[in-house]
Amino acid sequence: MEESRLRLSGVVKESVVDGPGIRYTVFTQGCPHHCPGCHNPETHPFDGGFLCEDGKILADLGRDPLLSGVTFSGGEPFAQAANMARLGRKIKAMGLNLMCYTGYTFEQLFASGDAGWLALLETCDLLVDGPFLQEQRDLSLLFRGSKNQRILDVPASLATGKAIEADLS
Repeated sequence: MEESRLRLSGVVKESVVDGPGIRYTVFTQGCPHHCPGCHNPETHPFDGGFLCEDGKILADLGRDPLLSGVTFSGGEPFAQAANMARLGRKIKAMGLNLMCYTGYTFEQLFASGDAGWLALLETCDLLVDGPFLQEQRDLSLLFRGSKNQRILDVPASLATGKAIEADLS
């Protein structure tokens, strides 16, 4: 099985704030957006963090029967799209769902023609898209930081070519 080397900021082995259910959250290192008021500004430098083989993450996942899914956060997961997609396919093969945060919009990712971006999108079940906008910050939103961000049903969005909001009720 091919290994990915990922540049990470860290992981949270059990989270209930990074998506539905109990999730393993992978925080990527490196972000081009630099949103004012970002919740994770330490993840911005592309040369920070540490290198991690995807096998270590997969081993962690295999040891925790309580997990319902994995969340890719950041940093910007789409800055390492090809490697994150490879890891995402392995996670999906384990029967876990995958959620991803991005500062890009679905429309930007979908129209990009970037093979890595599209491959990562194709592994995702849910996508929280759009940059964090401090002037639209709202702490009452489910799994988001600002009102412009959406939680999207990625398979439905890819099938229609339009952003389809997820029903998490």
